[in-house]
Amino acid sequence: MNRKYIILSVFLWFFIQTGYAQKENTPGQRIPDKNNIKSDTIVAVDQESEHSPRKATIYSAVFPGLGQIYNKKYWKLPLLYGGFAALIYSINMNNNYYQQYKSAYSDIIDSDPTTKSYEELNIEGSWDFTNASEIEQFTSRLSTAKESSLRYRNLCIIGTIVLYAANILDASVDANFFNFNISDDITLNWVPQSSLCMNREMIGFQCVLKF
Repeated sequence: MNRKYIILSVFLWFFIQTGYAQKENTPGQRIPDKNNIKSDTIVAVDQESEHSPRKATIYSAVFPGLGQIYNKKYWKLPLLYGGFAALIYSINMNNNYYQQYKSAYSDIIDSDPTTKSYEELNIEGSWDFTNASEIEQFTSRLSTAKESSLRYRNLCIIGTIVLYAANILDASVDANFFNFNISDDITLNWVPQSSLCMNREMIGFQCVLKF
């Protein structure tokens, strides 16, 4: 009797162990590996944080427009480069005027009769440079033109610096909002709400905007 019981017990134990082993090796089932889960989680986080505002800022600081390309905002490039082109052209034009007016002003106020570059300038009006009164008036206009061209040149330089800084700021802000997702479901709901006013309960409505 004891012998039969022992044999039966061994047989049942063997059957249970075999069934458990088959269950573990069933195709399509896999015990999650902790290392793999950790690795997948790290990869997912890296993919979400891959678009770096720091990179966009550095790219735009090194060369204007690279940050916008990194952010895939290609439509901003014509505006950016068009602004730089216009400002650089204005700087060059006003600087040329300033150098011409400066040289002419120096020639007209010196005592050297051979320096007459001011006669080649196209300033409004016809001038008789043998008349002292007209020379004085011309000198005054020449000084005003010189100062104006210098001021416009400096303003264009400041505008270029501001545009350069705006290019960096724009790239940084766009990069920060690159992964920001706003749902298409924008709803406005009115819901009843009770409130207390002078120790009296009042019924009203609350506006809830969902986006």
